[in-house]
Amino acid sequence: MQKTKHSVIEDVFALVSAGLFVAFGVFLFQSQDLMVGGAAGLALLATHAFDINFGVLFFLINLPFYALAWTQISKRFTINTFISVTTVSVLTEQIPSFVDIGHVNPIFAAIFGGILIGVGMLIMFRHASSLGGVGIMAFYLQQRFNLRAGTFQLVVDTSILLCSLVFISWPLVLVSILAAFCLNMVISLNHRPERYFPVQSDNSVEAKQNETTPDHNALSGDMHPQNG
Repeated sequence: MQKTKHSVIEDVFALVSAGLFVAFGVFLFQSQDLMVGGAAGLALLATHAFDINFGVLFFLINLPFYALAWTQISKRFTINTFISVTTVSVLTEQIPSFVDIGHVNPIFAAIFGGILIGVGMLIMFRHASSLGGVGIMAFYLQQRFNLRAGTFQLVVDTSILLCSLVFISWPLVLVSILAAFCLNMVISLNHRPERYFPVQSDNSVEAKQNETTPDHNALSGDMHPQNG
């Protein structure tokens, strides 16, 4: 497996840049009441039920998963994921101060927002990071119990989209599925897990990694239905 190393400065710059891509994609979704999967979807769902900002909810929802990532994947991956999640949490709250969208077509928001988030995730993967959340749990379940990460993520994200029907209309749910499709296409066509998948753990054996490599979508950080 080809391994690549980046300096701390390279990682930080890349992850902040990736966070901006993801945050703007989420901003477009929020402007049209669109939904996504995973921890971000749970956070968006909760904003409809509670008077709490998305950024705060997204950050809090991810906290329990860091311990799992620290022990089951790697310390570097956990730290980089923390940087990514924190960046997205902060930027999603700050973007409205700089950008005012008077009108945007929901389908355009779904397509462009999905592509933006997908590109942001690709950068994160390249720098041993993710959007954390349910994706980390999916990876753990696959490694520990041989439960396919993609199947677990699909169940979780489908449940989130179904629950969103309580708060948004079914046409918007359908558009949200289009957004998830675009996001998944970006990941599927461009991500090569055999090149960029982070080290499983600090003491893990490379042979074991090759035997148990999960669906690449499992670390997508849970932004889309086809995952992991």
